[in-house]
Amino acid sequence: MSPLDKWRLVLGKYAERRIVGGGPGLQGAQRRMDQALDYLYGREYQGRGLRGEQGPGSLDASQLTLVTWLGEVRELFPQETVEIIEKHALDRYGLTELVTDPRTLERLEPNQQLLRTLLTLRGHLHGEVLEMARRVVRRVVDEIRRRLESEVRQALAGRLNRFRHSPLAVARNFDALGTLRRNLRHFDTERRRLVIEQLRFFERNARRLPWDIILCVDQSASMADSVIHSAVMAGILAALPAFRVRIVVFDTSVVDLSGHADDPVETLMRVQLGGGTDIAQAVRYCGQLVENPQRTVLVLVTDFCEGAPPGELVRAVRQLAEARVRLLGLAALDGQAHPVYDRQMAERLAACGMEIAALTPQQLAHWLVKVVS
Repeated sequence: MSPLDKWRLVLGKYAERRIVGGGPGLQGAQRRMDQALDYLYGREYQGRGLRGEQGPGSLDASQLTLVTWLGEVRELFPQETVEIIEKHALDRYGLTELVTDPRTLERLEPNQQLLRTLLTLRGHLHGEVLEMARRVVRRVVDEIRRRLESEVRQALAGRLNRFRHSPLAVARNFDALGTLRRNLRHFDTERRRLVIEQLRFFERNARRLPWDIILCVDQSASMADSVIHSAVMAGILAALPAFRVRIVVFDTSVVDLSGHADDPVETLMRVQLGGGTDIAQAVRYCGQLVENPQRTVLVLVTDFCEGAPPGELVRAVRQLAEARVRLLGLAALDGQAHPVYDRQMAERLAACGMEIAALTPQQLAHWLVKVVS
């Protein structure tokens, strides 16, 4: 594609006469690309009060519908561009039909952006669309879990016991110095090489102390990514025998989803993003779940933007800290993994005994290792 044709696609149909003059203009696939882009971005002109051109009849292809438009976009543009176009369609132009029409939803690429949109519109999904959404959620969750589970499980599986060895040959437990000492007597003096006859591997300490992990997750609209990762983390932790996991989501009401902690899909399908924020009420509810304070970790996932009187939240956190519950406040992360939260409120809670951090799921796993060791 020539630079001139690229500029023509960027500037839109109203640049046709100035750029190509009396020439043939865009042809073939490039003409289809132009029509697909105009189907979406032509809404900018409508939003500014401009009426579409009413020209003479033509031999152009039939007008695009949402389903055929999506097919054209997927066929004509690279994957990175498709994701940007779909994001603009949902976020900028409000084409919620993308996720409320089952034929269209079936053709969308499952990714975290689509999952965020489905969670936002959860209350409007019914019947066939709801079942289609569930399949999308499961595909995205399985992909996120696949990325996280190995590292999280490894972090929580147990530390190396450097005083005992294991018959199990596990590469990450390899004892290099022990192997060297064990095989020194097999050193070949003529060839000046060490002959390894027996490899040594450390044993790992297993953690069997009962720990209760309570994930208290803010489900206000800005917390979509944190809700998704919290649900996946709950599922990973619930599969480990050393933990009993509870998950509670809140806005101005509190919903206990602990019965689904082992299934991130079911957890997410019961989340409804949006609404206000009453953190204090959620923390008080979680306090009622504490059975053994010295073996309980409460992880509060929020942006700390309290809608209720802040003194109530401070009081609730202080009471749990005095009971010796381990408290971690996880700040919300934006799309670039930068923390976004009310620092003043976080500082007040830190003064009461809550550790404040902005951690990825992997970092959270390493934090839990330090707490439960």
